[in-house]
Amino acid sequence: MYAFIEGEVCEKVNGGLVILAAGVGWQLNCSNNTLQAAPPVGEKMRCYTFLSVREDAMELFGFATREEKEMFLQLTSVSGIGPKTALGVLGSMPLRDLSLAILLGDVNALSRAPGIGKKTAQRIALELKDKISQADVSAQADVPAAPLASMASDCVAEAIEALAALGYSSTEARNAVSQVRDQSDKPEELIRLALRAMAGM
Repeated sequence: MYAFIEGEVCEKVNGGLVILAAGVGWQLNCSNNTLQAAPPVGEKMRCYTFLSVREDAMELFGFATREEKEMFLQLTSVSGIGPKTALGVLGSMPLRDLSLAILLGDVNALSRAPGIGKKTAQRIALELKDKISQADVSAQADVPAAPLASMASDCVAEAIEALAALGYSSTEARNAVSQVRDQSDKPEELIRLALRAMAGM
């Protein structure tokens, strides 16, 4: 119904924004990522929107980018994931990291989102894995994404798991491996290259 709303940011409230457009103050539920991307109060912003209609409520959800809105719609297509839960997942990590977590079936990363247990995280990875494309990841990052088959390979996943076992966060491990993934098809070599990349060597 509403593709986007563009206007002046009037308020930044817990979990949302109020945007003044055409004389109306639109209250939008937003993720932490969108709140961080929002300009200071008094400046203009465009928010891509989704109207949620239930028997007891109508709520507007706002997103700083089309990509975040698309991910929101994909998350809410998963059984048991409502709009508020989807916002929590979106705000738990950068959009690119979320896409990679889904691609790699990283249940631990997904289950760190508020209200998401291991079973729900597994369902998100299972139901959305085939809906996340290389183009999605490329659009969300400065570092070009590897081909989908490569990103989901056992080799890459094993290297990421090994780095996590060494104490690196899942985000650090994924980012490091993503920089060197096309340099080898052996987990041991990827780990060595990723460690060198994180050390700035």
